[in-house]
Amino acid sequence: MAIRHMLISAFAVGALLAFAVRARADYVVLRSGTRLEVTGYEILGDRYRLHLKGGTAEVSVEDIAGIEPEEVFEPLPEPLNDKTPFEKIIRAAADRYGVDADLIHCVIAVESNFNPKAVSSKNARGLMQLLPQTAAQLGVKDAFDPEQNVDGGTRYLRDLLKKYSNLTLALAAYNAGPERVDQYGRRVPPYLETMKYVQRIAKSYAKIKADSEQQKAKISAS
Repeated sequence: MAIRHMLISAFAVGALLAFAVRARADYVVLRSGTRLEVTGYEILGDRYRLHLKGGTAEVSVEDIAGIEPEEVFEPLPEPLNDKTPFEKIIRAAADRYGVDADLIHCVIAVESNFNPKAVSSKNARGLMQLLPQTAAQLGVKDAFDPEQNVDGGTRYLRDLLKKYSNLTLALAAYNAGPERVDQYGRRVPPYLETMKYVQRIAKSYAKIKADSEQQKAKISAS
């Protein structure tokens, strides 16, 4: 229950800000004021290798003022209901580990779009996209089995929420790995994929929670 309250209170204030951000492209902003549109980047010690449309360029970490991730419109998942794929499995895992079912629902939507056989380019598997080594640590024998996958993924998410006491960092760690979050001083790692991932789930989760509160208010007023 404590984790559920933390999630809802954190997003009640912060998620509205996430809706207000509308980045048009992926940009690396230099301290000189120059904004470079990039398709990706690598961190090479004290330098960044930027992947541009015409090639690559390397710049010092000290020369970078910030990174503005692209926000591409993507439909938000419908609220969790009895027609949601694997709804009973999601709710059972939520009750078992004290994680909000709506959050699990949003993670699955972004991770695999509810495809239990999904495999990523990094070999993450199943509904909550567990890497083989992560699945093994969690005791998940078949990552393509929906019940095992959601059980393991929810348990992993619960552990990250306990570790960081912060939903944004927990999601960043779920995507990039806790070692990367720790490496960057318990901050979201400066990876475009991770920043987009956190933003997408934040928007989905906040929208579902806002809609739920509005529905409750209507019922109370009637």
